[in-house]
Amino acid sequence: MKCRLIATGERAPSWVAQGFAEYQKRLSHWLPFELVEIEPGLRGKGRDPQRAIDDEGRRVLAALPKNAHVVALEVTGKPYSSEQLAQRLAHWRTLGRDIALLIGGPEGHAPDVVAAAHEKWSLSPLTLPHMLVRLVVAEQVYRAAAMLANHPYHRA
Repeated sequence: MKCRLIATGERAPSWVAQGFAEYQKRLSHWLPFELVEIEPGLRGKGRDPQRAIDDEGRRVLAALPKNAHVVALEVTGKPYSSEQLAQRLAHWRTLGRDIALLIGGPEGHAPDVVAAAHEKWSLSPLTLPHMLVRLVVAEQVYRAAAMLANHPYHRA
């Protein structure tokens, strides 16, 4: 089983890229973790924001691994404690499918992307910078995997 983080937005700041790479490396022992960056839709004066969202949505759907269990990160999704996320990861493993975690663009996910998701996960009711979300997701997936492996990283 592999996990693919499909994130709208390109060119993460170096501190995000370095942090993500660290958790990706740590996760490699338990769960191959890949980042796929999706080009954002064009926004700006005179441009239709819904078209940008729809364009992003098409690219996200095209990047989904075949037969993956799709989890959209959404403010309206289910919040998990670290322990609950470890339980979800254990459940996802029993499915025998790759996992696709989706981070939307500035206005969120296209309706088709939300419809394709098997579940929705909320990190917080706060609005977070999308690049920071990448790092938080990577750390929390690592924490969940470490908990399942009885690794001492998680000390609640």
